[in-house]
Amino acid sequence: MAYKHDTVVPYNNSSNSKKEQVATMFNTIASKYDFFNRFLSAGIDVYWRKKALKKLRGKPILKMLDMATGTADVALLAQKILQPNYIIGLDISSHMIAVGNDKIQKANLQHKIELSIGDSEAINYPASTFDAATVAFGVRNFENLEAGLSELHRVLKNDSTLVVLEFSKPKHKIWRNFYNLYNGFIAPKFVSIFSKNKSAYTYLSNSINAFPERENFIAVLQKVGYKNCYYQPLSLGICCIYVAQK
Repeated sequence: MAYKHDTVVPYNNSSNSKKEQVATMFNTIASKYDFFNRFLSAGIDVYWRKKALKKLRGKPILKMLDMATGTADVALLAQKILQPNYIIGLDISSHMIAVGNDKIQKANLQHKIELSIGDSEAINYPASTFDAATVAFGVRNFENLEAGLSELHRVLKNDSTLVVLEFSKPKHKIWRNFYNLYNGFIAPKFVSIFSKNKSAYTYLSNSINAFPERENFIAVLQKVGYKNCYYQPLSLGICCIYVAQK
């Protein structure tokens, strides 16, 4: 089944697939990605990632998958908070992975974290490989949401957990109006000062608006086979943690 956000792309005048466009977009902004994240969120995105990772506490993790790993923020935090034996980080953007690898080398964690190019719809690992999986701000970028979530389900072991961190829209009208103004106008305007790729953050706003959030995303997770699914809103509802088990 196709979802509205599956058709939202960074470059409307391009004939390339969503997957190809997203890879191009992130390759273009990779060098500034961490700066934009910290500045535009006032650093609260780090708090969100920590809250999400703490959902995986309680069980030993031998091998963990971080899908859409980007610049390895979650992978590095996971090593600090959860201390799994090994973390695999996959992303379709080679430039984001290059930035992530620099951070891993500076932290001297090459023996614990491995990054490589990978597609959420065709994960190059056998079934039941991973003890846990995470996706932080990446499921909106899947070209086919159900296919990507099904692949994550396939490579997870039984009774293991998927944690997804994703933007959502505040329920309260006042906060929602302010959020729409900030996300749809202020943030892209700020980004345009530092980068020519304003379309990247226009895409961010458009994909958030189209994403099947909260109960709707829980329904998608259940449809592809996950159980014990729930979500937790953060920061007045501008972000949600989703937890699901195989």
